[in-house]
Amino acid sequence: MRKFILTLLRLLIGLFLYAVGIVFTINANLGLSPWDIFHQGISRLTGITMGQASIIIGVLIIILDWVMGEKIGIGTIGNMLLIGIFMDILMLNHVIPVFNNLIIRVLMLILGMFIIGVACYFYIGAGLGSGPRDGLMVALAKKTNKPVKLIRSFIEFIPLVAGYFLGGTLGIGTLAMMLFGGYFIQLSFKLFNFDIREVKHKFINDYIIHVKKVLLQQ
Repeated sequence: MRKFILTLLRLLIGLFLYAVGIVFTINANLGLSPWDIFHQGISRLTGITMGQASIIIGVLIIILDWVMGEKIGIGTIGNMLLIGIFMDILMLNHVIPVFNNLIIRVLMLILGMFIIGVACYFYIGAGLGSGPRDGLMVALAKKTNKPVKLIRSFIEFIPLVAGYFLGGTLGIGTLAMMLFGGYFIQLSFKLFNFDIREVKHKFINDYIIHVKKVLLQQ
């Protein structure tokens, strides 16, 4: 139980940091990541917050993941719900400031990407399942037999275009995150000496099977 609580704490830290990193990139006002362009576009169209838009899209993607045969973990559900909630808390309370100075904004963008990389170390390392969008990437790669790089580009291109036409902010920061986002994740993994291949994920189905075994033994 203690180990499970510590694992949940690690997951929560990772998801909170992920939200912090996203808000840094948003407040840098240099252009958003492809998915955040989509979330912002939905927000502007409907009047809901970006966090709420992120949650709604996450729910739809999780359903699609499940239909396509991907396993759902506690981390998957947490990613869907908590990142959006944390984003709203941070943005609505103006916890992270907005600056006009271009140099500071560039530094905010870089720091945001680095924080997201550290967040990935925490939340992926918890081993409680990948996020909805990563699950979709894996599912499509399995179904199509296409390279993951191609699939990832495809599923980022669609929300980018849709978000742009909905009024999302496209800019030099968008290009920077598409080009260097993966680098900062890799850098964080190297700093923490973390090998993603060694992570053994536990899914909700695994806990159900475990509970059934315990009940049968009793």
